[in-house]
Amino acid sequence: MTKIKGLLIMDVDSTLIQEEGIDLLGELAGSGPEIADITHRAMNGELDFAESLHARVGLLAGLPVSVFDTIRKQIHFTDGALDLVDSLHAKGWRVGIVSGGFHETVDGLARELGIDYVRANHLEVIAGKLTGKVTGEIVTKSVKLDSLKKWAQELDLDLSQTVAMGDGANDLPMILASGIGIAFNAKDIVREQAPYQINVPNLVLALDIIKEVRGEL
Repeated sequence: MTKIKGLLIMDVDSTLIQEEGIDLLGELAGSGPEIADITHRAMNGELDFAESLHARVGLLAGLPVSVFDTIRKQIHFTDGALDLVDSLHAKGWRVGIVSGGFHETVDGLARELGIDYVRANHLEVIAGKLTGKVTGEIVTKSVKLDSLKKWAQELDLDLSQTVAMGDGANDLPMILASGIGIAFNAKDIVREQAPYQINVPNLVLALDIIKEVRGEL
């Protein structure tokens, strides 16, 4: 079996994709500004993420599950997303995504790019409609960190062989624990603490940082 050379994991909303998925759902629920404000404050570290998620999801109650097909048409991968994933795969790496968003949207995005690992939240659905509740464990900052450690262990990698990238306060623990932590067009609190930064919306630039630090991919 070929030895895996590294693992890159990244956030989804405002990192892998240009949008915040829950904000798009909020617009369709008629609660766009309120949800967007809570999202902004949570990503800046001003609110507890789990509490903010419950508050936002509660405003989505009553939406039909078909809403996920609707918002997929409004979601755009960040420039360089496919090139980043394909280049890493070609070099013997694995790629994972960890999202405070929802499997209902994230799983499809992962399939489109061929991403290896996925962790996100699950929305409760009854009779074809969102109940306004989340089921299972919420993907908090500690769960993102745990996912990094778990996947690295499964791949027989040391954390020094990992890369973590994201934009929000809930991404900081995994960014700081990884071998190469990257703030991607991030909030001030993340840029101030992350070892590396990308301030241009192009994910393929992560390859330059990896090459600079490791000397190769």
